[in-house]
Amino acid sequence: MRKLKTHFAVLDNQKKNNRYNFGGNPVNVETQKVKTFMQKHDNQKEALISILQDIQAEFNYLPREALTIVAETLEIPLIHIIGVATFYRSFSLEPRGEHQATVCMGTACHVRGGPKILEEFERRLGVESGSTTEDGQFTLETVACLGCCAIGPVVVVDGDYFAQTSIRKVESIIKKYKQN
Repeated sequence: MRKLKTHFAVLDNQKKNNRYNFGGNPVNVETQKVKTFMQKHDNQKEALISILQDIQAEFNYLPREALTIVAETLEIPLIHIIGVATFYRSFSLEPRGEHQATVCMGTACHVRGGPKILEEFERRLGVESGSTTEDGQFTLETVACLGCCAIGPVVVVDGDYFAQTSIRKVESIIKKYKQN
């Protein structure tokens, strides 16, 4: 519960007129847009995960205001929605970068240099794993295993797999996605 309060305390500090500041670009949580996502799924409680996926696709995270609208409209306790959102790794209560970079830390990738590759990403992006760059371009994460051990170490950026990654390849991977 403490971690949840921390997530929302950060968002509360950023809240101004239903706007959340993310990397200098405000994100407007439009009530009608959130309700449209729910209507798309016939306001069915059973479609909660699909509704959350639509919201996350739109805002790149699940803003508190949007979750509150969903809770009120579907008559589901907010804590239940937050429980679903925190259970699934694909959801985020904090703003994510435009690009998600994931470094595999499974056994095969680990012994082939996964930790060094992660360190290089952290150094070049200026953030630790689990964080988003100040410009909002990248969120860096790790995963226990991507299930493609034969081609490790593996890095995934926005669904694109980079096989046999080395620290020398990190810069070119970042450049492929970085916007000036």
